[in-house]
Amino acid sequence: MRDTSRSHLGRDSLVMTVGTAASRASGLVRTMLLVGAIGLVGSAANAFDIANTLPNMLFALLTAGVLQAVLMPQIMRALQHDDSEHRLDKLLTLATLTLLLLTVVLVALTPLLIRLFTLYGGWSPDSQALAVVLGYWCVPQVFFYGVFAVLGEALNARGQFAAVGWAPMANNVVAALGLGVFIWIWGPAPDHGINDLSAWTPAKTALLGGTATLGIVVQAALLLVALRRGGFRWHLSLGLHGIGLRSASRVVGWTLGAVLLEQVGVTYLKNVTSAAGELGARLGEAFAGNAAYTNALTVYLLPHSLVVVSIFTALFPRMSAAAVAGDLDGVRADMSVGLRSAGIFTMLSAAAMVVLATPLTKALLPSASSAEIRAGAPVLRAMALGLVALGATVMVKRIYFALEDGRSVFVIQVVATLSMVGALWAATLVVGPRRWAVAAGAAYALSTWISVLLRARGMRRKLHGIDGHRVLRLYVRCGVAATVAAAVGWGTVRLLGSSADARWAHAVLVTTVAGLAMAGVYVGLLKAMRVSELDDAIRPVLRRLRRS
Repeated sequence: MRDTSRSHLGRDSLVMTVGTAASRASGLVRTMLLVGAIGLVGSAANAFDIANTLPNMLFALLTAGVLQAVLMPQIMRALQHDDSEHRLDKLLTLATLTLLLLTVVLVALTPLLIRLFTLYGGWSPDSQALAVVLGYWCVPQVFFYGVFAVLGEALNARGQFAAVGWAPMANNVVAALGLGVFIWIWGPAPDHGINDLSAWTPAKTALLGGTATLGIVVQAALLLVALRRGGFRWHLSLGLHGIGLRSASRVVGWTLGAVLLEQVGVTYLKNVTSAAGELGARLGEAFAGNAAYTNALTVYLLPHSLVVVSIFTALFPRMSAAAVAGDLDGVRADMSVGLRSAGIFTMLSAAAMVVLATPLTKALLPSASSAEIRAGAPVLRAMALGLVALGATVMVKRIYFALEDGRSVFVIQVVATLSMVGALWAATLVVGPRRWAVAAGAAYALSTWISVLLRARGMRRKLHGIDGHRVLRLYVRCGVAATVAAAVGWGTVRLLGSSADARWAHAVLVTTVAGLAMAGVYVGLLKAMRVSELDDAIRPVLRRLRRS
């Protein structure tokens, strides 16, 4: 039975991975165009980053935690009833109306919200004004992000994984077209970004912010189409009876508190990095600021979103169903499979990002200048130290939600947030503003490790064990293989030569050759150590390639 489940996991995660890969590839094109249009550093880049990141943070604060903690378990319960469609109608209607109300309030509060992210000093009145106007264009994304998440949970629960992976591609295409038009009309950004905002026009703001939001609208609409094609006709239905909110209410408060704490930490991080970026803009130098941090984060999340999230998304409906049925053995077994499958990929990915940070950043962001690469690559290298922990902590966190334990998530988040804020604050006392974004990446990695260790310890008690010996044994062997692979990759980079001043083609060459060398050594060592999880991870890919 478990082998069959693992086979389904491989198939479902592969479907998600292929779709997410296409979406991430188009996202990289979008990021290249964004850097080409407004730069990786500078006042315009920092203002747009604050405005366009704000909807994501607000969505996480007000809805994402509740959706993960409440909606998915209740959807699984609803599907077990004879009137499942009516119950789903009520759940989706309630979530959508709540999102709409919250979005209207947030749009009205946009100036105040922007101010909260620019408290640390260094922001000129012109930069703040641009961020506020862009915020008015971008904050409505909260509603459409929420609709996407709600419909995505419904699709995943019904076993329809493809649309969730592929829909973001449409978002990226719409935004990329807008950025292409921006560059065609006004030309590319200078090497140190756009710092003189006197020539910035309302037309630039409308095109930049408007197409960013339009992409999210299209992304959400495609999931509604997928749901209808899957045989579910969503009808607006008001009512609270029979949708399980009474049991869900036990975790909502704790979950909101945990997400609030997390976003408080992110707000402090954004203030520090944006202050550094604006100081660099005033001095005419390329300091890594909040925009550089966000772009490094985009690269950092690639392996997580391509593979790890796909594995967890395919597993989570099954784990939720097992949790509802009180099958702790099933939850434990699935968590072990997920952690071990994720570890195979994250160990190699972390090693590659540490070794290849400079050529990889240049290869993925060819529109960035040499000064911008020198500023951004160290941020990616610092973040990469937490990549292995990121995948594991996201997995364990969702199991807490499946078990409707929000209190533990909140308590652990207190420690994680305090560790990140404390480490970053201490770093600002020791290093100059030029390195604040790097310190932010390292502080983020530290808090991720603290979070996963605490969550794993708590989950071990709840499940009466987490197959820890087997999971740890795999991670140790992967760590040894990744260390050797990193040494080989470092030697290859030294042999081929690489710097921020290298041409894009050379950066691609170095990244490809060194990356393949690292992957070959890593896979070879895991094979030599007879890591069976490697075969389980790559078997669906090889099967699909043979069929093709």
